[in-house]
Amino acid sequence: MAKRIYILIFSLLLAAGLASASEVVIRVAPPMPVHVGVVGVAPGPGFVWMEGYHAWRGGAYAWVPGRWVRPPRPAAVWIPPHYNRVPGGWVFVRGHWLY
Repeated sequence: MAKRIYILIFSLLLAAGLASASEVVIRVAPPMPVHVGVVGVAPGPGFVWMEGYHAWRGGAYAWVPGRWVRPPRPAAVWIPPHYNRVPGGWVFVRGHWLY
């Protein structure tokens, strides 16, 4: 009996985790990207510029400014955040490092 309860609890937690990982579809198209290029001078050797982007926050798009960052590994390449068109709207894809 106790084993069944543990299996039930585990199943519910797993289902809750999968449900929270679902994509949020935004019905309002994102604004056109603003490409301002590199701003200023790198703060030191090895830094790369991450361009800004529009993030969906509180029912509207908000501009997230670009910044200088140090890659986690020497040959890492930054893949910027973007929006993918899906049925019914747009889905935000977070930026990430490609190793």
